Amino acid sequence: MPAESALKQKHVSLDDFEAMLADMPPDGRWELIGGRVVKGMVGARWEHHRIIRRLDYLLQRHFDETGRPCSTFTETFYLKDPALDLSALPDLMVRCGPLPPDATFLSDPIVAVEVLSPGTEQRDRLDKSTQYRLLASLRHYVLVDRDRVRVESTDRTATGWAVLGPLTSLDDTLRLGTLDFAVPLAEIYRDAIG
Repeated sequence: MPAESALKQKHVSLDDFEAMLADMPPDGRWELIGGRVVKGMVGARWEHHRIIRRLDYLLQRHFDETGRPCSTFTETFYLKDPALDLSALPDLMVRCGPLPPDATFLSDPIVAVEVLSPGTEQRDRLDKSTQYRLLASLRHYVLVDRDRVRVESTDRTATGWAVLGPLTSLDDTLRLGTLDFAVPLAEIYRDAIG
C-alpha cells in the first residue's frame, strides 16, 4: 500500500505529521485536519489568487486606516493546534496583537477564509469548518466561491455559530463585526469575475 494511502487511513498527531513532512512528496500541499493527513492541490487558478490578494489588501488597508493592531496571513502560513491535531493552510487568516519575531504559524486567528473550488468545497465546508470552529479565538469563518458571486460567513455569536448568507450579489456587503469591517462583494471580486 503506498505511504500516501496508509496516511489517509490512520490518525496522526501533529508532532508525527511535522516529522513526516520532510519525507512527503513535493507535489502536494499537505495538511493535517483533525488527525487525518490530506493532500491539497499545489497551484490554483488565477481567480483564486486575485480574490485572496483583494481580501488581503482590503483588510490590511482597513487595519492601517483604523489603527487596529491586526495582520493578515495568506496561503503559506500554517494554522496549528496540537489539541485538535490540526495543521492547515487557510487561504487567509487574521490575527490581532503582537507575534513573536520567530513565529512560523498561528494558533489563534480571529478570521479564517477559504476560497471554494469544486475540488476543495467539500473539505472546506465540512472538515475544515468543523475544526476551525473548535478554535476558541475564531470569530468568523468565511467561504468565498471562486467561480460565482457567493460568500458565506459563519460567525460566532453569544449562543453558538450562525451562518450569514449566502451573499450572491455584487451589491451585497460582507460584514465582519469583530473587526468592524464591511466591504461590498464587488470589491472582493474586482477583476476576478465577470
